Amino acid sequence: MSKVKVTAFSISLDGYGAGPDQSLETPLGKGGEQLHEWFIPTKMFQRMMNKEEGTEGTDNDFAEKSFENIGAWIMGRNMFGPIRGPWPNDEWKGWWGDTPPYHVPVFVLTNHAREPINMKGGTTFHFVTDGIESALEKAKKAANGKDIRIGGGVSTIRQFLQAGFIDEMHLAFSPVFLGAGEHLFAGIDLPKLGFTDVQITYSKSAAHVVLKKGK
Repeated sequence: MSKVKVTAFSISLDGYGAGPDQSLETPLGKGGEQLHEWFIPTKMFQRMMNKEEGTEGTDNDFAEKSFENIGAWIMGRNMFGPIRGPWPNDEWKGWWGDTPPYHVPVFVLTNHAREPINMKGGTTFHFVTDGIESALEKAKKAANGKDIRIGGGVSTIRQFLQAGFIDEMHLAFSPVFLGAGEHLFAGIDLPKLGFTDVQITYSKSAAHVVLKKGK
C-alpha cells in the first residue's frame, strides 16, 4: 500500500530543519549545512554527485533506504529555489543541475503558475497552485502505487503533518544547535496525530529516528 513519507530529513538537536536567512548563497539558511554532515560523506550522496567514493554503514543505509519505492515527491517552493513572488522567467530549474536526483515526478507547491519542466534522468517538475490536497492527489496518481516522499522544506512537512497526511517519518538528528530558523514541531501534537511507534538507531554522526503511526 502506498505511504506518504518523510525520509532522511535532517534536524538539529533543538528542532530546527533549516537555519535563518535562506538565500542563493545559503540555501539551507545560516548554519543549515551542518545538519547534513551525516549525509554528505555517504556513498549514496557521493553517487548522486557522480563520484565513486563514499562511506558505508548506518548513515549510508538510511540514505539508500530513503530513495526506495518512491514514485513521486512533493516539495515546497523554497526547496526548489530561492526565488520569491512571480517567476521572472523560466531560467531557474532547481539547485541540482540538468540531472536532478529524483528520477520521478516532483510536485512543487507554489502560488505562481508555471509550465512543467522536463529534466534529464526522468525528473519532471510540476507546479501546483491549488494546495497540498491537490498536490497529494496528483502525486498519488503519478506514483502508481509506490510511496510519496514529502521532501521539505519545514513549512511543507508541517502542513502535511497538521493535515494528518503523513504516515511515517525518518528524521536524522544531527548533533548541532541552530538556535533559530524553521522549527519542525512547534505547536504540533505528534501523539494526537497517531505517531506512537518510535525506533532509534545511532551512528557516529546522527541519531536516526523513525516515527510511525500506531496500528
